[in-house]
Amino acid sequence: MGDAPAVSTAPAPSRALPAPDVARRRAALGSFVGTTIEWYDYYLYGTAAALVLGPLFFPQSSTAAGTVAAFATYAVGFVARPLGGAVAGHLGDRVGRKAVLVAALLLMGVSTTLIGLLPTYAQIGVWAPVLLTLARLLQGFSAGGEWGGAVLLSVEHAPPGRRGLYGAVPQMGSAAGMVLASGGFWLTRTLLDDEQFFSWGWRVPFLVSAVLVVVGLLIRLKVTESPAFRAVREAGEVARQPVLEVLRRNPRGVLLTTGMRLGQNGGYVLYTVFALNYLANQVREDGADLGLLAVLVASVLSLAATPLWGRLSDRVGRKPVYLFGAVLTAVFTVPAFWLLDTGAGLLIGAAVVVAVNLGHDSMYGSQGAFFAEQFDERTRYSGASLGYSIGAVLGGGLTPLIAAALLAAGDGSPWLVAGYLSLLAVLTAVSAAAARETAFAPLAGSER
Repeated sequence: MGDAPAVSTAPAPSRALPAPDVARRRAALGSFVGTTIEWYDYYLYGTAAALVLGPLFFPQSSTAAGTVAAFATYAVGFVARPLGGAVAGHLGDRVGRKAVLVAALLLMGVSTTLIGLLPTYAQIGVWAPVLLTLARLLQGFSAGGEWGGAVLLSVEHAPPGRRGLYGAVPQMGSAAGMVLASGGFWLTRTLLDDEQFFSWGWRVPFLVSAVLVVVGLLIRLKVTESPAFRAVREAGEVARQPVLEVLRRNPRGVLLTTGMRLGQNGGYVLYTVFALNYLANQVREDGADLGLLAVLVASVLSLAATPLWGRLSDRVGRKPVYLFGAVLTAVFTVPAFWLLDTGAGLLIGAAVVVAVNLGHDSMYGSQGAFFAEQFDERTRYSGASLGYSIGAVLGGGLTPLIAAALLAAGDGSPWLVAGYLSLLAVLTAVSAAAARETAFAPLAGSER
């Protein structure tokens, strides 16, 4: 079948653009700060789901049922991500990366702040979980549109030979967001007693989002549009229906990027969200605090590990780095739960650090460039966002829910959970092996 018809879009009146090096730095900084705030907001919910949302919003359930219900609302946010990715991809490939990113950041900030203001079940009954679910849907919709644009702005501004490094910069926002989210909850739990934390303290990290979003918007508004999109627009080659076009012309790219997300996102969610609940309910009473501290340490280390893995992928290729992470994730699940089950703080920390900084970060650090390079400049936002978001639903969004069910089915034994994550990681390894190596080829549209 032929290509979808292109629509001629006249460029907007131009003003003097900053020098390339300045534009690159602004794009990298804007992507990093924006994704940090986006993921701070998004991870707050996951941490809260593991620690506090069950008893506050689903109090009529048993402890196990309340946990499953809280993780179900967590999964809802992932379900909304493909829709957000499709809408943002369509707009990002037609009107530009920057405008979509500004809107995504604003929507995430509003929805997160609303969660911090929600009344609980004790105050308004069944409407509390209903409103919580709606706010989580808005978070998921926003996250679906954020990632693709942030990565593309950075990758499409990158100089030749450094796309892996530049693509890793917005990925660092995930670690920074997790540092802020887990650190915020750890700090409030440390400073407040249980009664204060459950009555009002848990709201504080959510309300802080309003301030962070204002800072993020001020920085992101100064970023220039990517060279690749400007070239497409000036040539009058903007895709009329980019989502349909990429699904028709490059379904393999969408399928493989979806597969490459399964083990990466599933592993991250398992060790940073589900493990907190597992440690608290299966290992020791203060297990959640130890888990939060371990996640905090791993997230700080990720700020250095993520760009190092991205830079390594520039030198040796995307596939070797990605395959290393997928295989390590597959084989480390059983040893990880052995370490968690000891209840020893240092061993719990070791499990999380190995799983996150070696297994996850090697995939995530090379992922930004790897995914962007699978698609051409006309449909890159749509294709990368779809693969990323659909993989997030199948890999990360369902993981806490499925893991909680498998843990119950195994009478508290974690080995079914470990087997599930290993299966996801194997599927990711197969997808990465089937993807084309792109590290050493020019990026279409960025080097005209």
